[in-house]
Amino acid sequence: MTDDITPHPDGAREALAPALRDVRAVVFDTDGVITDSARVHAAAWKVAFDGYLHAHPPDDPGQRRPFDAGDDYLRHVDGKSRLDGAAAFLAARGIDASDETVRAVAEDKERLFTERLREHGVDSYPGTVRLVKALRAAGVPRAAASASRHAGELLERAGVLGLFDALVDGGEAARLGLAGKPEPDLFLEAVRRLGAPAGQAVVVEDALAGVEAGRRGGFALVVGVDRAAGADTGARLLRHGADIVVRDLGELCAGGAPT
Repeated sequence: MTDDITPHPDGAREALAPALRDVRAVVFDTDGVITDSARVHAAAWKVAFDGYLHAHPPDDPGQRRPFDAGDDYLRHVDGKSRLDGAAAFLAARGIDASDETVRAVAEDKERLFTERLREHGVDSYPGTVRLVKALRAAGVPRAAASASRHAGELLERAGVLGLFDALVDGGEAARLGLAGKPEPDLFLEAVRRLGAPAGQAVVVEDALAGVEAGRRGGFALVVGVDRAAGADTGARLLRHGADIVVRDLGELCAGGAPT
């Protein structure tokens, strides 16, 4: 998958933060970590959930408030498969939804997301690209992982697919029967494809379910990415399993990273 550029490991690891210099592989979540697509997912979920809540208001008036694309997204759907995310949010609003209802809401979100993706595309985060290139130069294998079936298309559209040695997306997860986050299956499959044990590898995630998955998987280091930069979002990532939290992955290149 990578564009073959010969790495120069001798001295190249000095361009990485100390915390990354001895690792054997790094697995990156896609949405919100590599590509600026989490906001597109959140916007699509908002339209889908608000439409459902309007048509089927919960019995408790306090549960009828619109979906919050910040807090509700982070708490209930970020990092999860569409079906798991739809079920989690509806349950949080006290809705005993059938499998058919969950599937219908998830399919509505999928349609909305696809329309927005095809119309507007997505960008990659410059700090992430900088770190991935530094890892490549240092000879550290890199994988992208995502519960989304759109991960490959997102990376291709952002022009960064060739920076990764492996990709495990939602389609592969379904084919292999991998459990969704917070179970670590997706990340363990990704690091297996890189040929490194989890205990010597890193997971990079922005979702609460994702950092929890990294912790459950026994990874040497779990890096939380706090894109929201809210009052307690960094603390939440730490509570769920992140070892360190950064706001931009460029901080993990030499000169500005935690150790």
